[in-house]
Amino acid sequence: MADTSLRLSAGFPPTSKSPTYIRWAEELGYDAAYLFDTPFQGDDVWVQLHRAAETTSRITIGPGVLIPSMRHPLVNAANTISLHELARGRVVVGFGTGFGTQAAIGQPAVPWAYMERYINTYTALLRGEATKWDGQHIQLLLPTDLKKVLPLQVPLLIAALGPRGSQAATALGADGIIGFDQPSEHLTDYPRSMLVVMGTVLDPGESAADERVKKATLPLWALMYHMTYKMKSRDAVLELPGGKEWLDVIEKHPAHLRHLAVQTGHVLEGNEADEAAWDIAAAHTLSHATWSLPAAEMGKRVRALGDHGVSEVQFQGTGPDMRRELEAFANAVRGT
Repeated sequence: MADTSLRLSAGFPPTSKSPTYIRWAEELGYDAAYLFDTPFQGDDVWVQLHRAAETTSRITIGPGVLIPSMRHPLVNAANTISLHELARGRVVVGFGTGFGTQAAIGQPAVPWAYMERYINTYTALLRGEATKWDGQHIQLLLPTDLKKVLPLQVPLLIAALGPRGSQAATALGADGIIGFDQPSEHLTDYPRSMLVVMGTVLDPGESAADERVKKATLPLWALMYHMTYKMKSRDAVLELPGGKEWLDVIEKHPAHLRHLAVQTGHVLEGNEADEAAWDIAAAHTLSHATWSLPAAEMGKRVRALGDHGVSEVQFQGTGPDMRRELEAFANAVRGT
């Protein structure tokens, strides 16, 4: 029997298809859907959230997560108000330090001190206050018909993988925290605790050798190389199965362009290096690097997360048949 207290949500890159995916998620009973902040892939998180708001009526929606380096605080505050006007009571906003987006521009993750200053400015703007940024006071100067919206408070989620992030979330008065792949001790500190899982529900007899499985998991599976390269080191990648083959492709590029080669296709499609590693290592590592499991095992593992302080599971799938991915995951968790 499914744990009915566990909320289900879905996460997607912001593309022209995202509003359709969010509508499907609503139809399939998901509680929430989030879009990444990945402008390097050619689309805008706020544009697609606004489109999704116009074609849904129940599901909670929002950016998951915004990267402060991408926009002035006024821009994110204004878009929050605009989305709220289209989806009142359904908006939640997440912030993160930007592994993928910062890596794509060759920069380290946004420092937590900057995160705190930025988010405090953003929330002050939504309260209608004049607040200081870049040495000057800024404020939302709304027209008369919008002034009634302020003060606006929407649930605030912080992606925090370690103790410093959890400390920042507490200092910011966040409503919840977002973790990745496996529960951490900090999830239990928040009533709203989300865990992101990536993968696919395997049909009977399926494995990494099947083309459907490859299309549905390669970009997600490859994150173990991307994250190890960015957050640890080149030598750490060599310790991974297929790491040498992955690095051989990346290092064909000039050193100053390698970060671009790594992030090409991020979560959407495999790049040349990812393909090279897949051929060597996927058969042995798919179930360890992703949540790619048969339905019964997937459902059991997801439902058990509630015992570890998780209140919401965000499923991130990919591939050419997103409707199938969403439906299979929801059915597995519900045991249907």
